[in-house]
Amino acid sequence: MRLLVDVMCGGIVSYLRMCNHDTVYAGDWGLEADDDALAIARDEGRAIVTRDRPLASRADESILLESREVEAQLAELAAAGVDLTLADDPAFCGRCNGPLECVDPTASTPDYAPDPAEFETWVCRDCGQHFWRGSHWDRVAETLARVRESTEE
Repeated sequence: MRLLVDVMCGGIVSYLRMCNHDTVYAGDWGLEADDDALAIARDEGRAIVTRDRPLASRADESILLESREVEAQLAELAAAGVDLTLADDPAFCGRCNGPLECVDPTASTPDYAPDPAEFETWVCRDCGQHFWRGSHWDRVAETLARVRESTEE
């Protein structure tokens, strides 16, 4: 899905990107005015994810969230039909939403990243951030599993 997440819902952005949703975060783009967010959403064919009823009602496509808590917001997204399955092959940078590419196993990585010969690693072509399936990935997987359990009840 192509989404534009309002500043009220910033906690869910990395989850959506890790599930391979092309997710623009209004805070990263300085989109404070509703008209600006609506214009970007229309121009780029994005659904707006927001807690703001007037904004949601003006959007061509929107998902209105009620909760302030991240897990509850994720459950609302799942109930709205948003697939919250972690991507086997991540496509979007968790930091900037740029495209990811797999790092060659023989390439060197920054000190914070693991050796790509030992862990599958991706790099963002826009911001240069490296990603791999580490403890953060495991925490996200656990959160999404709890969300799935709660929506199945």
